[in-house]
Order: sequence, then C-alpha cells, then structure tokens
Amino acid sequence: MIRRTSIGQSAAAGIFVAVLLLFGARQASAQAGSPDAVHAGHEGMDTSMPMHDATANHELQQAILLEDKKESEFNHHLAGLLVILAGLFLVAEATLRQRQPWTRFAWPACFLVCGVFLLVFSDTELWQHKMFAVVLLTLGALEIQRARGVLKSAWGAWAFPLLAVFGSVMLLFHEHHSGMHGVDHMAVMRRIQAEHLRFAIAGSSIGVVKGLSELPTPWKAIFTKSWPLLLIVLGVLLMRYTE
Repeated sequence: MIRRTSIGQSAAAGIFVAVLLLFGARQASAQAGSPDAVHAGHEGMDTSMPMHDATANHELQQAILLEDKKESEFNHHLAGLLVILAGLFLVAEATLRQRQPWTRFAWPACFLVCGVFLLVFSDTELWQHKMFAVVLLTLGALEIQRARGVLKSAWGAWAFPLLAVFGSVMLLFHEHHSGMHGVDHMAVMRRIQAEHLRFAIAGSSIGVVKGLSELPTPWKAIFTKSWPLLLIVLGVLLMRYTE
C-alpha cells in the first residue's frame, strides 16, 4: 500500500510539473507570433510565368508543405507518446516487476520502437532526425542489456546521461525546413525554435538527474524517482508540438 501511495504521489507530482511547463510553453508561443513577422513572400516569383501556371505551382508547393508539416508533427507526437509510456513504466516499475518481471524491459523497448520509427520514416533532408534515431536506438539497446544484467560496467551506467545531454545539445542547432515558407514564416520559425529549446532543457535535465541518480548520495532515491517524471514532461511537450 505504501509503495502504491508513493507511486501515486510521484505521478501526481509529474502531472503538476507538466502542467506548469505547458502553461509556460503556451505563454511563450503566444508571444512568438508577433505582427512584425508577416512578409509578402513573393520575392522569388517569376513575373514572366503565366498567372494560371504560377497559381497552380503555388498551390502544389503549399500542398507539399502541408504534408511535410503533418508528417513532422505526427513524428513528434508519436515520439512523445512513447517517451510518456517509458516514463510511466519507470514510475510503476517496482510494482510491475513484482507481478511481471519482463516489464523491466518495457521502458527501453519504447526507446527502441521510437528509434526504429524515426530511422525509417523521419524526413531524410534533416540529418538531425536520423542522429536522434541512432541515439534512441543506442539508449534502448544499452538499457536492455543493463536490465538483463549483462552490462555492469561503470560506463554503461553513464551512457544514458551523456547521450541524453548530447541529444539535447543537438536540438539547439536543429533546423526545420517546413517552417521556412509562408507569409508568417518568421513567426513560425521562432515558435519552432522556442519549442526545441524547451525540448533541449527537458532532455538535458533528464540526463543530469539520471546521472545524479547513479551516484551514491543521500538524494539518490529522490533523483531516481525524479528523472522518469522529467521523461513524462518531455513526452507531453513533444505531443503538443506544432509548426
């Protein structure tokens, strides 16, 4: 009963933190859409092109951009769902492992599924997405080996924190071509950059807290319970991603 109560308290704390971050994210997004970001967007139009052809070409480009936007948002939302599932499995791991020992592999399996999906289906023009997929696959594979008891070396424990921070730093240099078009493209790009900055902050926090949970300190239990909650926060942010 005590264990279930602590799990419930941890989950409630995670939801509370997520709500606070999401409120701040909404405020930042509202500030990003300022009127000075509106441009005509016709500088590159060929005036010698017949009006009908120009209109058809414009509509085709808009349709392609819309499909790219939907695909990108779906990828982020699916990744967010899998990250949330990983966090929930970790929060309930102690209880689940007593009933079903195989569930210790559940949360790293979420990373593997996410990594495979991004490696296969993410847009090919952004090499960062493929790098994120490799990071997720590496994390999932290493943590499954640790759960099996095969990987017991010290570097194995620090692989997750280091890769999490590395992936978060990559987000600071992330490009997103689908937001570079349209009359309000500057506002869209600012919003995308703000969202990726929040991803980077959450991801680096996960890496740091996960690393601290590996150290023999008096706060080890707190850090061990905290980093799965941060995973849930990151997943919620990813599921709210828009372009």
